[in-house]
Amino acid sequence: MPSGRHHLTASEACGRLDLWLHEQFPDCSRSMLQRLVRDGRATLGGQSCDSKSLVRAGDVVEIEFPAPQPASLEPEDFPLNILFEDKHLLVLDKPPGVVVHPGAGHAEHTLVHALLHHCRGQLSGIGGEERPGIVHRLDKDTSGCLVVAKTDPAHRALAESFQTRTVEKSYLALVWGEPRMPSGKIDKPVGRHRVHRHKMTVTEKGRSALTEWKVIERLGTISLLECRIHTGRTHQIRVHLASLGHPVVGDTLYGRARDAGPHRLAGRQMLHAWKLAFDHPISQKRIACEAPIPEDMMRTRKGK
Repeated sequence: MPSGRHHLTASEACGRLDLWLHEQFPDCSRSMLQRLVRDGRATLGGQSCDSKSLVRAGDVVEIEFPAPQPASLEPEDFPLNILFEDKHLLVLDKPPGVVVHPGAGHAEHTLVHALLHHCRGQLSGIGGEERPGIVHRLDKDTSGCLVVAKTDPAHRALAESFQTRTVEKSYLALVWGEPRMPSGKIDKPVGRHRVHRHKMTVTEKGRSALTEWKVIERLGTISLLECRIHTGRTHQIRVHLASLGHPVVGDTLYGRARDAGPHRLAGRQMLHAWKLAFDHPISQKRIACEAPIPEDMMRTRKGK
């Protein structure tokens, strides 16, 4: 984080303050910048402002970043399944049921706590105190490939790869029913649900989202699909497959109650980040990782 007070002048009309600040400080998340504005650490033209204030040509913006605080998270020693590792980054096979980083209701026993122990604190600081090294995330109950940055240069390059969509992401999903077609594309915008704010939904007011899918195996009441996502919207695959009429097995948020014999005993959504490929941020060598299908997904597939 760029600590200290910064004095900036807009060269042209730039729209919302939080978006403009994110362009000036791309290593800082929008939510973190919004928090600084909300806490009164930013002024626009010498006046107090909010994140939605408009920045116009010639406007002077001052923003103060607090000095970084020493990490207060305690490293925890529990095993990590590492698919690739060097001095710049590592790729993990995240088990289901593990939260990636601390948050509301999850102050301990997250993947970050284990990473702090494994990496001896040598993780990128761009994500802040609670998200060191975290370039992207998986839901608690989604398993599979997750890349972590050890250095700030690696973090910046990996984040750019995700933004420019040069990262290949392939998932496996067990879904209810059998799609009529062997493959297809779902090109529908995804945004926050208007009423149930903890959910996402297909909405014209959402952000563009593209998911390609194909049937790998038809199993009667359920099917195994491979899904490739070209965007990284929250809950994208789960929302898209539900909109197709084939929600992910075990998904209590976007699925619906069904009497489907042993398959309804799945203890989580049956979604697995199967393959991840990207250009190494330093060597530019293509890195391709594959996480084996977890046992609970295999059991659910067989109806056991």
